[in-house]
Amino acid sequence: MSRSFTMFADIGREVEPPAEGVLTRTLFQDDRIKVVAFGFAPGETLSEHTATMPAIVHVLQGRARLTLGDEPVEAGPGTWIHMPAHLPHSVAAQTSVVMLLLLIKPQP
Repeated sequence: MSRSFTMFADIGREVEPPAEGVLTRTLFQDDRIKVVAFGFAPGETLSEHTATMPAIVHVLQGRARLTLGDEPVEAGPGTWIHMPAHLPHSVAAQTSVVMLLLLIKPQP
C-alpha cells in the first residue's frame, strides 16, 4: 500500500547531533517546500548568511543563540521563528541542538 502523505512519528529523532560539526538531512522536498533537519554539536555555528526564500526555524532540542538581522535571540525547545527572504541570520549552538528548517519556495 502506498501512502499519499509523508509522516515522521518523532521528527526530533531524525537527526542525532554529532560529537563535532553540523549534520544536515533533507527530510522532504517538493515544489513548494524543503524541510531540512540540522544536528549541531555544542559550540558549533553557522555563520551569517541569507536565504532567497522565506524560512521557518523550529528548535526541537537543545539551546542556541540565533542572530536575526541585528537582533540576538535565545532559542530552546519549542522556539519557532519565521524569517522573510534575505534576512541575514546565524546560529550558535550552546548545547547539542536539533533544529528543523522549512524553506518556503515562491509560487509562480
